[in-house]
Amino acid sequence: MIFKTRHLLGFMVFFVVLNVSAQQKRALTHADYDGWESVSSDKLSSDGQWVGFEVNPQDGDGRLEIVSHQNPSNKYIVPRANRLLFSNDNKYGVGRIVAEKDSIKVLKLKKTKADDMPKDSLFIIQLASGELEKIARVKSFATPKEKSNWLAIHFEKELPVKSEKKEEGDTTKVEAPEKPKKTDGTKLLVRTFDGKSTYEYDRVKSYGFSENGSYLYYVKATEDTLKNAGIFLLDLKSGVSQIIDIGKTDYLSPQVSDSNKYLAYLTTEDSLKAKKPYYDLYLYDIAKASNQKIVDKNTPGILVDGMVSKSGRINFSTDDSRVYFGTISDYATFDYEDDTTILDDERVKLDIWGWQDAEIQPMQLKNKNREASKSYLAAYNIKDKKVIQIGDDKINSINYDPKSKHKLAIATDDAPYRREYSWDIQIGRDTYLVNLENGSKTLIQRSLSGYPQLSPAGKYVYWYDNSDSSWFAYEVSTKSLKNLTKEMDVNFYNEQHDSPSLPGSYGAAGWLKDDKALLVYDKYDVWSIDPTGKETPKNITLGEGRAQTIEFRRQRLEEEEKEGIDPSLPFVLTAFHEFNKQNGFYKGDITGAKAPTSIVFTDHRYAGLSKAKDSNLVTVRRSTYQDYSDIYATDLDMSQLTQLSFANPQQGEVNWGTVELVDYLANDGVPLQGLLFKPENFDPKKKYPMMVYFYERNSDGLHNYRAPAPSASTINIPYFVSNEYLVFVPDIKYDLGLPGPSAYNCIIPGVQSIIAKGYVDADNMAIQGQSWGGYQVAYLITRTNMFKAAGAGAPVVNMTSAYGGIRWGTGMSRMFQYEQTQSRIGGTLWEKPLYYLENSPLFYMDRVQTPVLIMHNDADGAVPWYQGIEMFMALKRLNQPAWLLQYNDEDHNLVQRKNRKDLSVRLSQFFDHYLKGAPAPLWMTEGLPAIEKGRTLKYELGDK
Repeated sequence: MIFKTRHLLGFMVFFVVLNVSAQQKRALTHADYDGWESVSSDKLSSDGQWVGFEVNPQDGDGRLEIVSHQNPSNKYIVPRANRLLFSNDNKYGVGRIVAEKDSIKVLKLKKTKADDMPKDSLFIIQLASGELEKIARVKSFATPKEKSNWLAIHFEKELPVKSEKKEEGDTTKVEAPEKPKKTDGTKLLVRTFDGKSTYEYDRVKSYGFSENGSYLYYVKATEDTLKNAGIFLLDLKSGVSQIIDIGKTDYLSPQVSDSNKYLAYLTTEDSLKAKKPYYDLYLYDIAKASNQKIVDKNTPGILVDGMVSKSGRINFSTDDSRVYFGTISDYATFDYEDDTTILDDERVKLDIWGWQDAEIQPMQLKNKNREASKSYLAAYNIKDKKVIQIGDDKINSINYDPKSKHKLAIATDDAPYRREYSWDIQIGRDTYLVNLENGSKTLIQRSLSGYPQLSPAGKYVYWYDNSDSSWFAYEVSTKSLKNLTKEMDVNFYNEQHDSPSLPGSYGAAGWLKDDKALLVYDKYDVWSIDPTGKETPKNITLGEGRAQTIEFRRQRLEEEEKEGIDPSLPFVLTAFHEFNKQNGFYKGDITGAKAPTSIVFTDHRYAGLSKAKDSNLVTVRRSTYQDYSDIYATDLDMSQLTQLSFANPQQGEVNWGTVELVDYLANDGVPLQGLLFKPENFDPKKKYPMMVYFYERNSDGLHNYRAPAPSASTINIPYFVSNEYLVFVPDIKYDLGLPGPSAYNCIIPGVQSIIAKGYVDADNMAIQGQSWGGYQVAYLITRTNMFKAAGAGAPVVNMTSAYGGIRWGTGMSRMFQYEQTQSRIGGTLWEKPLYYLENSPLFYMDRVQTPVLIMHNDADGAVPWYQGIEMFMALKRLNQPAWLLQYNDEDHNLVQRKNRKDLSVRLSQFFDHYLKGAPAPLWMTEGLPAIEKGRTLKYELGDK
């Protein structure tokens, strides 16, 4: 009895210690961000026996882990390594090792030259033994995609040989080191993974394997002023290296055919400094060791007034009958441009915006380089020795698969409709079927609304038509067009679509082999549709998705499905419950004879399912708000998930949090959901300050892990939750023409539903959002004073001025956003002027009584940054507390980590001051005068 009592007392003491420990967990700080880890680049060996992945802190040195799939205790860790590749025989791993970040920083502070900075190394690991080999100063490496087990290693330039210092009094003559010859090339080592066979070549500029690893081509650079550049081919079986071509200026884009019969490449004899170098296409017959120029600018059949493009992709057809390449119009010359008597400062610089232009000037300038290098598809028929010009300046967008057996492609032309793109992003495109053997084109449909694709067997062109909300198929043999879903009593368009544009589809799973059927999705289920119409469309998930409000989608298991979906393989479905957010996988029946059955379906988020190429072993990522999305090993039955990665063990030391799904009604009675985040040590008897963040719909992310990280624009939820805030994220549904009122009608009742729970300090609540969320913040504070503070990032406050603005990131006019997409006005400024005014917070700034922190950056490529200025100046004029953070040369969301860290500090200081009564920092009370810019950050807190 005493024995038991002692144990009971011991248990009680242990329980108390644990409980106190949980209560005393520390809050997250901004210093925690750098060390928070992410797991990425997970890779399976082809037999599935080994799993590799990178574990990287947000700032600092990471590591590569290679773990046995079936025995996780068998693990290798390579510090600072990445870019893992497995050998094709599954016996080795190879990757890159980078220098220590702290060492790099120290050298940068010392102004060390780039050539003297540490270079990457290569590691080769023998998986059975863990034996590790390291090779220094590696620029790049490669392995064949399939079959063979060779490794190519390209080295950095060799370090110059330094003269030896003589001892005092030593009169021995010292030979000066030989001056290195000028070349862009460096050493290339080609070896087997075990190192038993090796080949070395100097001054190599570029290299690559044939797909199956039978050959390796390499290009040598020129040396000094000699014309000794060349292209070579190494036969990896015999070890013989053949000279393909030598003595020309440059060699580009070598490509070996899949059958290893031919090698094609581009070359030029013109100077690389020439204003207009001409390139030629060569074809080398590997077995015959014969080389010939097959295309140049004078070849019959090539683009009129055209030449071979150095930017064009080179590919062989699967049967080796054709070489595909690119052509380009010969460069135009202009007297003004070529006039050498005009000084640079005398040249006129202007942009002319013409009303007749298909694209406005900013968009033309953004796409200038792409347009200058745009090439048109052409093919060389090897047997007939003829060029077939397939694309041209009228039809240049051609989607072709060189490995396809059916020798057809899809071409689209949106030129007739391009001028309307500034305000109509759903313009049509004329669509053609292209014969790749002779270049002929057959018109399928003008102004097609959708993105046409070719079925795997080449029997059909298919697409979802937005204007008809239907799936269509064009039968190639009969040239007949059929609406596949018109007669079906189910919607294939997005039923939650709430913008003034045509709704998109739920997507397609793909085609069965031999084009027997097309699998498409409705909101919940998978349908099999016979394109011939002989068989009635079949719901192959038997309506279980709609009955249970579970969204079923096919999980692709094979990396390549060139011939379509193989019905003999497992039919695995992802599954997501629309309301309770459970997630997982089901086993389906592709014939539709059996209802789907659950494999795993839990309160987690599953993602990244990856199957080994040659086995049914898989890996999958799984997360909740509390649990990072680590990697798990399993098989297709998923009866047991074994954790392989263990990121962020330090999370156990901090006050983390929980998340729960909240159901509530909008002001118009529509059911909505939201996410409520609470601190780990939440006490329902306490009153907590609450942050409210929103951006359209977020409740589906219930089980997403959210890492502590410096803010690019929005509040970091884990940070605020850990620091004793509640965070509420409501969903928003929109009524057309009423984006502002819609936000109010959804957000405010959601907030009120949380207040009603009794643990919210209703006098200390704030809202924060970025971009579209920033707009809604600006609108809400003109309608209510219930929030003590507000943060608005990149907010549009004046739709009348923003309507005519430019999205500088793309060069597009902003008109489309108001007429068709997110802003949801549904008409032009002159058609619906009152809607633009009533939804613009700027015109109601005199109602605002909420202190506001605005962030809007001067290189914002999405929202004109003068919108932030308009808001700030209005509030300043009205004498309302407002601050504008303008990060220099930063985009819509912050890119530079130093600025993200700064914003995170200022966001927390701002909200802590207003919601927790913390002292205001000096940047809020004193500002940051321009004369002090870059000299201080003013984080210091003033008196309370």
